Amino acid sequence: MKKKIKKILIANRGEIALRIIRSCRENDIKTVLVVSDVDKEGVLTQFADETVCIGPAEPQKSYLNMFAIAEVAIDKMVDAVHPGYGFLAENSSFAKIISELGIIFIGPSAKIMKAAANKAFMIKTVKEAGVPVIPGSGKTVENSDEAKKIADEIGYPIMLKSAYGGGGRGMRVVNNGSNIGEIFNAAGSESMASFGKADLYLEKFIEHPRHIEVQIISDKYGKTVTLGERDCSLQRRHQKLIEESPAPGISDENRKSLYKMAKMVAQAINYEGAGTVEFLYDGNNFYFIEINTRIQVEHPVTELLTGIDIVEEQIKVAEGKSLQINQSDVRFPYHVIEARINAEDPVNFTPSAGLITKLFLPGGPGVRIDTAIGSGSDISPYYDSLIAKLIVRHTDRKHAVKRLKRCLSEFIVEGIKTSIPFYSSLIETKEFKQSKYDTNFIDNLIYNRKNQ
Repeated sequence: MKKKIKKILIANRGEIALRIIRSCRENDIKTVLVVSDVDKEGVLTQFADETVCIGPAEPQKSYLNMFAIAEVAIDKMVDAVHPGYGFLAENSSFAKIISELGIIFIGPSAKIMKAAANKAFMIKTVKEAGVPVIPGSGKTVENSDEAKKIADEIGYPIMLKSAYGGGGRGMRVVNNGSNIGEIFNAAGSESMASFGKADLYLEKFIEHPRHIEVQIISDKYGKTVTLGERDCSLQRRHQKLIEESPAPGISDENRKSLYKMAKMVAQAINYEGAGTVEFLYDGNNFYFIEINTRIQVEHPVTELLTGIDIVEEQIKVAEGKSLQINQSDVRFPYHVIEARINAEDPVNFTPSAGLITKLFLPGGPGVRIDTAIGSGSDISPYYDSLIAKLIVRHTDRKHAVKRLKRCLSEFIVEGIKTSIPFYSSLIETKEFKQSKYDTNFIDNLIYNRKNQ
């Protein structure tokens, strides 16, 4: 069923909310922005057509209050709800509530979302479809005794992982069987606290992997197009910090194989909308780890690389339109790098809330800044520390790195601490310059600096 979307409620805040507003304005779509009481004077309210305060600063009472958001959607008679990323973006119950109200949820259906969120189910499903997965339990494990039995069979080290959620929560490495019971209980408790479920599965721990993900867009008629890959290996405690595309050091043959596997994953669950299929790469083989059923923080990398507006494509798919993009249309004429600018101490990474007293944003050819802050913005301690994304592109990686370095030197934020100095130091390392890093690189770098 096709339906023209004329009015969208944005169930998010910050730069992603502004990003959605921009695509809506270019497509003559009205926007309703829901905000907490600490955000109601923010810069975003100047760009949304309507703004509704839904509660106090605490996320559980505002941006995670699905019933309050649903009431606004009904009251404002919107055609659709866009969840952005984070908050309720991958909450199948929220997607179901919105859909049952006769309002379009911009994203996959609640059924698809629920299936994709169950990592053990997804591993089993994609394995049956012929996509390589990391050796492991293939299902949730009941207790530490079962976990130890499987770990003894596949060999240590192994990784215990929450069957739901992400962001490094509910994840623990086990190097041997002597303390697996204690680690199992700790991972289960963290999973319960973060996602409301303690279910864990385990898999072989790949010690020096790269994290490579493929951006996909699928319509309701079975067509999936891959929009290239992103290397997200530069992480701190499983939180991505720098992303780039194309991923350095991957052959054209391996890249084609990667895209084929991403399509196979999408087809295995009849995926709809924008999504990201994530893999670990050991230098020889790709292993599926999960599919994210939302737009990613790092989507501007792909947009700057291909020129495709992913938010606009999300809206078209939600309207029931077939994809007009063909795989042969997708080109990668640049190298793109993104640095996530966080409001945190660049030495110990503790959050840094407060008032921004001075702000200057870099610019020039091939530079994009996604942010919703300005001079005088008050950075709240209640939300994620991400305040801006600096994205640059050039004809090759060497020149893209030079452009990133120049932009970091121009980027001025006063009144709070940011991660900018850390990035300026990071890109000077030989490992970064030579693209010789894995997902452990930043954590090891920080550890070694502290112990020098």
